Amino acid sequence: MLTQQEHKETEPTWLTVVRLLRWDKPAGRLILMIPALWAVFLAAAGKPPLPLVGVIVLGTLATSAAGCVVNDLWDRDIDPQVERTRSRPLASRALSVKTGIVVALIAMSCAGVLALYLNPLTFGLCVAAVPVIIFYPTAKRVFPVPQLVLSIAWGFGVLISWSALTAKLEEPTWILWGATVLWTLGFDTVYAMSDREDDRRIGINSSALFFGNYAAEAVGVFFTGTAILLEWLGIVMDLNLSFWLALSFATLAWIWQYSRLSQKDIPTPVYGETFRQNVWIGFILLAGMIAGSL
Repeated sequence: MLTQQEHKETEPTWLTVVRLLRWDKPAGRLILMIPALWAVFLAAAGKPPLPLVGVIVLGTLATSAAGCVVNDLWDRDIDPQVERTRSRPLASRALSVKTGIVVALIAMSCAGVLALYLNPLTFGLCVAAVPVIIFYPTAKRVFPVPQLVLSIAWGFGVLISWSALTAKLEEPTWILWGATVLWTLGFDTVYAMSDREDDRRIGINSSALFFGNYAAEAVGVFFTGTAILLEWLGIVMDLNLSFWLALSFATLAWIWQYSRLSQKDIPTPVYGETFRQNVWIGFILLAGMIAGSL
């Protein structure tokens, strides 16, 4: 039987590139796509043009791919020291830095071509998002809550998708943006909780370390804020019962997640499970937003 290292050495290059883009782990790609879909369906009262939805889906895939590669380029000397990330292609030296740069440029170029389909305001927001995506990985070295920078990057998905349809940013846009930022802070803090010991040893920052023993409480506050802002959004947009049922389910799910995270001696897999559960929560909220807008 092949060892893990031998398996990596015999892995086809194209499959290694797939791992570099994280396309073998769809949860992270989908969870970026969700807020963008929230925005375009709400802005269009549940019926956006299908070509625009296609551009947004492909754009989020290209952008998240570029972001993953840029992150791995910045962290290629840190990732080998973290159990969860040491097998990443650049960390394990399965791919060269040159290959990583080329793949990142291709992904960014694809996103740039798709952005040409959009109106001037939206194109400008796409350009404004680029520095946040490129420099987010450095935040963990200098900023105590780097997950906030990631949350702002996630929030651009809302601004870009909403303005792509309306060519303007409105009150509901910013309410949804705030909900997205808080939701992202919540689930990404959970994600960071699994890396606390490695991050502390290496000397890099994370929200899980920043909040320390109160990390679970911080996640609870972020999810509570998300629910409150989504409730405000439902009132402002006069969404119907379907939205409120979806939001009620999401709120109960977040309460249950907080109750698990606040226990002592949590098994490490719980953090990954909680992250993946938020993908489903996001899609249930999307279904509620679509039905609630019709």
